[in-house]
Amino acid sequence: MGKSLEIEANKGKNLNAKIDSKSFIRIPVKTHLIGANDNIVEVASRYLKGTVNGSDIVFISEKVVAITQGRAIPLDQIKPRRLATFLAKFVTKTPAGIGIGMPETMEMALRECGVLRVLLAAIVGFITKTFLGKKGCFYRVAGPKARSIDGPTKGTIPPYNKCVVLGPKKPNEVARQISEALGGVRVVIVDINDLGGNILGGSHKGIDYAMIVRLLKDNPLGQGREQTPLGIIRELR
Repeated sequence: MGKSLEIEANKGKNLNAKIDSKSFIRIPVKTHLIGANDNIVEVASRYLKGTVNGSDIVFISEKVVAITQGRAIPLDQIKPRRLATFLAKFVTKTPAGIGIGMPETMEMALRECGVLRVLLAAIVGFITKTFLGKKGCFYRVAGPKARSIDGPTKGTIPPYNKCVVLGPKKPNEVARQISEALGGVRVVIVDINDLGGNILGGSHKGIDYAMIVRLLKDNPLGQGREQTPLGIIRELR
């Protein structure tokens, strides 16, 4: 396979996982601090080429893909409208992140998803939460663009602790480009946090997204300053 790969778990995380009698190792890959001037395909090639084999699955944080696309917006460049400030008050905050529960992130949701869709999502979310005790309907109606918006947290590595990061553009296309650069290995762009996750895009048809979400549900890349936005899933035989 070429280059040797340093295998070390992030603090509080495990390398190994088992699903349906199959055993896997999830290898976080440490990188430099990636910014808007980086090309994500070149970054993936630099750190992964020669370390992956044909049966591996490469998973990449959606946040780092978005950052390289210039979609990390400094807070001081976002001027929330009154509607954004009002709606943000009703969003449930979680330990995994603020989501769109602050005026600046809600403002970006309004821009990304459209005012009518966000208002509809807010109404549905309010009704289902208040009268049915069901949470999460806001994001189901608002869609993946809203779910992918990351707000700043204390644990976020600077300078992104003072930015709103939007979801990446064309994640399937990005995954395919990275796959080609790595010799055809399967690649997925993931939105994983300590509460769960989604697969935003993949390089090949037939990738088992549900299995990957199960494999990554404990968020092996971490949620703070680990600086490991890339990872490898490898089945142990």
